[in-house]
Amino acid sequence: MQQGELIQQRGRWHLRFTRQLAHSPDKVWRAISEPDHLKAWFPQTIVGDWIVGAPLKFASKYGDFDGEVIAVDPPRLLEFRWGTDIIRLEVAAHSGGATLTLLDTIDQQGKAARDAAGWHVCLDALEDHLLGNLSSPESGDWKSLNAGYVERFGAEASTIGPPAEVAGQQQ
Repeated sequence: MQQGELIQQRGRWHLRFTRQLAHSPDKVWRAISEPDHLKAWFPQTIVGDWIVGAPLKFASKYGDFDGEVIAVDPPRLLEFRWGTDIIRLEVAAHSGGATLTLLDTIDQQGKAARDAAGWHVCLDALEDHLLGNLSSPESGDWKSLNAGYVERFGAEASTIGPPAEVAGQQQ
């Protein structure tokens, strides 16, 4: 199991996940950028075009919010504002496929454990999707992953929990 890291750098908090995937960079790029693939692993529906400066809308049953495309360099880099977070996805070739790095710059340390568990579940769903297996971010074990990240990151990284409707669903 590949765990995420919490890093403080220049006064900001970053969650970083690195996954070694046995798939080509082009296949991984399609999985992180095309709507039909995103719906298999990303926690919200993304409405908008991957054009630098373009507005994005993120929709889910828990509510909607806005974002913006910051950088696009196919098939290597996708960066966007997701509410108050900045999400950066980097794809690099390696001998057995591709390395995917997800960097989430968060505005509050207190949500680090919650968000790390969420990204962990999402990236597991992405790996399943790349293998042709059916799963979704909602089918992951967020609750136990969250407990593990609370233990690793500390109490100060877990002062903000999931929204009430998500917490009720995870019990």
